[in-house]
Amino acid sequence: MEMEKHVRDRYSEGATRVVEALCCPVSYDTDLLKILPQEIIDRDYGCGDPSRYVQPGDTVLDLGSGGGKICYMAAQLVGMGGRVIGVDMNDDMLSLARQYQQEIAEKLGEDRVLFHKGRIQDLALSLDKVSDYLATNPVTDLASVDRFEQWMVAQRSQNPMIADGSVDLVISNCVLNLVDDAFKQQLVEEIYRVVRPGGRVAISDIVSDGVIPDSLKADPALWSGCISGAFEESEFVRLFREVGFTGVAFDKWDEKPWQVVEGIEFRSVTLTAVKDGLSAQTEQSDGGHAVIYRGPMAVVEDDLGNWYPAGVRIAVSQEIYHRLGKAPFTNDFIRLSPQTPKEPTPYTLPPGTYRPAEETRGGGASSDGESGGCGPTGCC
Repeated sequence: MEMEKHVRDRYSEGATRVVEALCCPVSYDTDLLKILPQEIIDRDYGCGDPSRYVQPGDTVLDLGSGGGKICYMAAQLVGMGGRVIGVDMNDDMLSLARQYQQEIAEKLGEDRVLFHKGRIQDLALSLDKVSDYLATNPVTDLASVDRFEQWMVAQRSQNPMIADGSVDLVISNCVLNLVDDAFKQQLVEEIYRVVRPGGRVAISDIVSDGVIPDSLKADPALWSGCISGAFEESEFVRLFREVGFTGVAFDKWDEKPWQVVEGIEFRSVTLTAVKDGLSAQTEQSDGGHAVIYRGPMAVVEDDLGNWYPAGVRIAVSQEIYHRLGKAPFTNDFIRLSPQTPKEPTPYTLPPGTYRPAEETRGGGASSDGESGGCGPTGCC
């Protein structure tokens, strides 16, 4: 809690004046910045641009939304009917973001952005509602403590700040590292909880290339400066995979480190992943589909234990066939439909099973997402 207070205090300072040490240089789409007040642009602190993963119609959740810059950029990208939710625990940053909410809503033609006060590792509990509760129900004795705890349990289960499976895309810009190590597992589990099936994450953050010693972790200035709390790069990927995300990848990995402290390199990355609900235990169906891995590796293995030699027609379930037609796999596989549609049966083939060409010949090939053929008309 002492480190959390230091983070709050430092970012409160960053809400009132520009603090250069809180961010590393990032290039943003200047067209998306045109409607933003200069104050929000100047007092934004990040290490990447997760807004570029936003799609029209998305419900986007920005963890650690700060002064609202990425939220207001995303609001332009989601379009009419889309929605953007920002969560931050810093009152000064929230005040800065909310100050311009009506002005930007008028420019967009509708209010698409909502800001909540909350901890990003506890997305079920609104700290705005906690403040309202305590204002009328002060905690003064053990009985009131018990009532408060029961109220929080009820809020999380019955009236969560961010509901289960309600978000298309979770983004964050250099904030996850500020969460205490004791809550990082909970943080990633919360992200998984709120993402809908088929949803995505795009997290820009700082990672280290080695284990960070306790001496650095105990330094409040290094912690609030996005150093001491950084994920170790392999741990970052592992945590997202372990909670159930698939297709976990470093879509961006800066070759040059942002800082080097005691020989450890700290750099900006953007981690992407999807929530497709598939696991090695998921019952899958065989519809006669196959895929060809394009290369250039001799063979690759996915996170479910399926493996794909380059250039070979490999049998896959219907579920894997559709998965490989979506990002981030779209450009890596040629997907082949059965020559004659068949009634699906349980998929029991072992990984790497060859699917004879005559079973898919003439059935249709796709290497550009869900469409057939090589282009909109199916013609190369």
